[in-house]
Amino acid sequence: MPKKQAVESDEVRLKKKVAAKLANHNNPEGDAAMRSLRKRLKREQRKRRALALRKQHASGSKPAETAAPAAG
Repeated sequence: MPKKQAVESDEVRLKKKVAAKLANHNNPEGDAAMRSLRKRLKREQRKRRALALRKQHASGSKPAETAAPAAG
C-alpha cells in the first residue's frame, strides 16, 4: 500500500512555523530554534528546486511536435 500524501507539504508547514515565531519575537537572530527552523525550510526549498531542475533536464530539449511524428 502506498504512503498517504500529506495534506500540506513540509515546506508550507515550516513557512507557517517560521512566520508564527517571527511575529511574536523580539530577537529572532539569537534564537537557536528559529535558526534551526529556517535551516530546515531552506533545505526543503533546495530539495524542491533540485527536483524541478532534474525533471527539466530529464525531459530533454526537443520540441514536442518533432518528438512524436504523426503515424500516417
